[in-house]
Amino acid sequence: MLINAGPDFLSQVDLLPRPSAGDARRSPVAAVLLTNADLDHVLGLLSMREGTALHVYATDGVRQTLSKAFAIDSLLRSFTDLQWHDVQPGNPFSIDAESHRSIEIRAIFLPANAPLFDRTNDAATGHSIAYELYDQSTGKRLLVAPDVGEITPKLREALHAADAVLFDGTFWSDDELQRIKPGARTSRAMGHVPISAGSLDVLRTLKATHKSYFHINNTNPILNPASPERSLVESAGIRVEEDGAEWIL
Repeated sequence: MLINAGPDFLSQVDLLPRPSAGDARRSPVAAVLLTNADLDHVLGLLSMREGTALHVYATDGVRQTLSKAFAIDSLLRSFTDLQWHDVQPGNPFSIDAESHRSIEIRAIFLPANAPLFDRTNDAATGHSIAYELYDQSTGKRLLVAPDVGEITPKLREALHAADAVLFDGTFWSDDELQRIKPGARTSRAMGHVPISAGSLDVLRTLKATHKSYFHINNTNPILNPASPERSLVESAGIRVEEDGAEWIL
């Protein structure tokens, strides 16, 4: 199971167990859960067209954007059995893995607009969501939230209930891009709560065993291990996540 499928999808799959030699076309990915329709979250879907079936979980707003902007339904259905699964708030669903562990998944809808490349999508909700994954065999919860424009009461509740958190670390400050490129949008205008004066104070209070920032823009100073910003994050008990990291809950 993947949450989002970016352009680096194939390198992510290299970390997963491969199918048997007699079933080479079967993907090791049982499903893809999309949090929004941003290009860095969906372009990897096109690299999954060789499998026998592709299960994609998304909101109606995200599916509309992908269908109109990229004709993704007709593109993928020319190669594979594309199966969409509609994600609704308040309707948990499960994906059964080969390990026979059942993961219950709940979507948390977040305030957001459609991506800039789809100005025709006026759906009021469903352009961005976080996922809470509950492992019924261990009782542990993982919250994955890569695009957070606002920490809503429902998201805050899920954060405090989680045993592990992967949270939007896109920008350190609200004016981060503006200091590099005059006229650029702020972090919040792009749908990302900044770490400073935003998510850092919330995450430092959580009881979760694992707390990490991911989805980090290359302008963010926390990427520099020697920066004061990185020190502030780590002193709050939060990791700057790296590719290939593994947790055991």
